[in-house]
Amino acid sequence: MNHKISSKVFFLLLACICYGSLWAQSGIPPFRKGERVVFVGNSITHGGHYHSFVWLYYMTRFPNKPITIMNAGIGGESAWDMKDRLENDVFNRKPTYVTLTFGMNDTGYDIYWKDNAKELSERQIEKSLTSYKEIEKRLLAADKVTKVLIGGSPYDETAKFSSLLFQNKNNAILKIIDAQRVSAQKNSWGFVDFNQPMREISLKEQKKDSTFSFCRLDRIHPDNDGQMVMAYLFLKAQGQAGNEVAEIAIDAKLSSVITHKNCKISKLKQEEGSLSFDYLANALPYPLDSIPRQGWGNQRSQRDAMQLVPFMEEFNQERLRVTHLEKGIYRLTIDEQFIDDISSEQLTGGINLAEYPTTPQYQQAMKIMYLNEERFEVEKRFREYLWTEYTFLKKEGLLFANNQEATNKLREHLPKDPFLRASYEWYTKAMYPEIREVWNNYMNTIVNRIYKINKPVKHRVKLTKIDKI
Repeated sequence: MNHKISSKVFFLLLACICYGSLWAQSGIPPFRKGERVVFVGNSITHGGHYHSFVWLYYMTRFPNKPITIMNAGIGGESAWDMKDRLENDVFNRKPTYVTLTFGMNDTGYDIYWKDNAKELSERQIEKSLTSYKEIEKRLLAADKVTKVLIGGSPYDETAKFSSLLFQNKNNAILKIIDAQRVSAQKNSWGFVDFNQPMREISLKEQKKDSTFSFCRLDRIHPDNDGQMVMAYLFLKAQGQAGNEVAEIAIDAKLSSVITHKNCKISKLKQEEGSLSFDYLANALPYPLDSIPRQGWGNQRSQRDAMQLVPFMEEFNQERLRVTHLEKGIYRLTIDEQFIDDISSEQLTGGINLAEYPTTPQYQQAMKIMYLNEERFEVEKRFREYLWTEYTFLKKEGLLFANNQEATNKLREHLPKDPFLRASYEWYTKAMYPEIREVWNNYMNTIVNRIYKINKPVKHRVKLTKIDKI
């Protein structure tokens, strides 16, 4: 197949025109080597992928700068719940960087069907922000920790499909986000907003399909495409846009390397009808999962987000450009493996190797993606266990009792709570410290393995003329 790809400059200009003014974010610090990052939130963080997608970017783009990202989301929580678990679930993990998002549950649900909905909504907001003031004090006390507030993803009120609708709920969420923004500015913390950009994308897509939604199940929980958009917005706020995988430009006529960014080119060789060279990048392309991973009824994949945001243009460029080739079709191989047949005109304009999942470097990145997904699945077991602890056992005075009394209490709730039924099995396992230790060791093994196999290796790239135009 042939890929005609415009220059990187064109795409970045287009992205700036289309998205720059709309999605301007306060700058937030990128992660440094050795950073320990905790993402605090509700079910959208608890069961969501956005933090895992962000880590995958760092695993592949910065293979020699290992970091740790930890999920501290609990489904169903509001700010008043989060403040009570900050010590145990967040600061006991010794973070150097903490992100916090809240607002979806804080703003209530069925109150929007009542005659005094506005009054009830204001009460909910006030309660949330009162609790946040206590969280703010604790965050201020952690003076050596980087703090970032995240304006949460939107409640979708505009999609036309059959699901419970709480009209004006997102307006309440926006008031909480405004308070977060003010707090971040006052305290010199980072701030990134997911809500406005995701609403704008939804409204644009709904002009073509009125049923479009990031939250197809319940208007609340973003599917994997929405989670990837959230990761995109976070990375963009960190200033990662334009941070390419690599860039190579070769003049075939002069048989010389014109550009080699974030990579090394050696053993450039030109023969009759062919050009070849060794290529060693400092990073791997970002792999995009095409499978709708389960969770909250997901139907969309991470890759589906590429139709919604310019992630490939801004974050996933592995550019190869070869000028002054004899006109014709050239067969691209890497390590003697067929990649594509490409015209000399396309090569003159440049192609993005990151768009080819068959390259050896992309396949290497895929291994990392699947290992990271395995880590994510194990981490979710801990979140299910902790959800059970904080949602049910805390109010019974049995927080972390991990005994038969706690199990019996949970069984009382099982018949009437489907969410508990989904998590109960994980609790019955994780209540034993030996099980938690094994799971934790397994996650550490996965991460250690990732940082052993994520180092780019040298590849032989060859272009062989196979036909004339």
